[in-house]
Order: sequence, then structure tokens, then C-alpha cells
Amino acid sequence: MGGTIALLVAAGHKVTLVDMTDGEPTPFGSREMRGQEAAAAAKILGVERVGVGLVNREVTHNIESRHKVAAIYRQLRPDILFIPYGQDAHPDHRQVTQIAEDARFDAKLTKTDIPGEPFHPPRVIYYFCSHLRFNFPASFCVEVSAQMKTKICAIQCYDSQFARGRPKDEQWQILNFIQGVNAYFGSTIKRPFAEPFFVLESLGLSGFSDLVV
Repeated sequence: MGGTIALLVAAGHKVTLVDMTDGEPTPFGSREMRGQEAAAAAKILGVERVGVGLVNREVTHNIESRHKVAAIYRQLRPDILFIPYGQDAHPDHRQVTQIAEDARFDAKLTKTDIPGEPFHPPRVIYYFCSHLRFNFPASFCVEVSAQMKTKICAIQCYDSQFARGRPKDEQWQILNFIQGVNAYFGSTIKRPFAEPFFVLESLGLSGFSDLVV
């Protein structure tokens, strides 16, 4: 959802990315390298980043993890939570969805040892980061045609993940995949590029002026 992030920032919204883990180990990366890449991508998108400190490949849906995330909700007090769609081949992604959902509930509780004042984020929207080969069941799409260049530049910061150490014909294959997905969902709303999102709770509209036709 990098295009939507760039769109929100350009509209004056404050966006904070919550890194559940540091992403390591990976075949060609390191903690130092990943930190530098993440910082560079954040600068391009115009966002802040905070870390939860969970262990990559070992993320577990438990009370400790939920309360760590709930404390971040209390600190940031977001209007919208964007969290991964729950169906994914990556075990960490599925666990993160459950943690993020339940931390929303935990964050409003009183008489707990969670730091900060109780807070309940009012809206959850799911983005797609799936490793599965299926068509995302989008509830709505956000046009990101003007933001695609920024999105691609941010992705290209992650050289250790998508280029370094790989055969030349495998480098940056992620870009073709992402551009293809965004082009497909753009075609569903008659626009060059769009990002799909999913909601469980009903969305309310105060008007129809921003609807794409």
C-alpha cells in the first residue's frame, strides 16, 4: 500500500509504519543493512517508523505481543489501522493480523499494565501482502497512478531483499509483480494503477465527490 501511504502523506496526514520485526535473518541482508534500507524508504514516503521488537520467523499471537502493540496504539492514537489481510502463506503475516486485531481491543481496557491511556482505534482496513496465488477480494480500490513512481522508489531501497546476491534475471522481479497487480486493480476502476483494500466493518461516506467513475 505504498502508493496509498504517499497519497495520505501528500494530503497532510501523519503516517507511522509499525515494524513488527527487523526482518532478519534473510539470505543476503543484515540487521544493519535492513535498518538503513527501512530508513531510506521511510524518507522517500515521508513517514515515521516505530519497532515492536518481535522476532522474525517466530512471531506468535500471545498476550505479550498484543500488549506491546496495544501500547503503540495508545501512544500514536491512530484514526485508521492498516493491517495485513489474514490469508497469507507467510506465518508471521497471519500472526501479525491476529495480534493487530486483538491489540485494538486490548488498547481500550482499563486496569491493565499496558502503558498509556486507554484508546480504541476507530477503523481497521486490511491491505494485501499475500504470498498466495489468489485474487484479492477487494472491498474498494484507491487510485495511486500519481504515486507509483514514489512507491517504486521506496521499494527499490530494499536492495538486499530483491536484488543483492540474486541471479540477474531474478533481480527486482517484485516490481513486475506489484506493477501488474496495481495495473489490474487500476483497470477495475478505469484508472492506470490502484491498490486494493478489504474491510469487515462497514465504511461510511459523507459524500460522493471523491468516487472514481
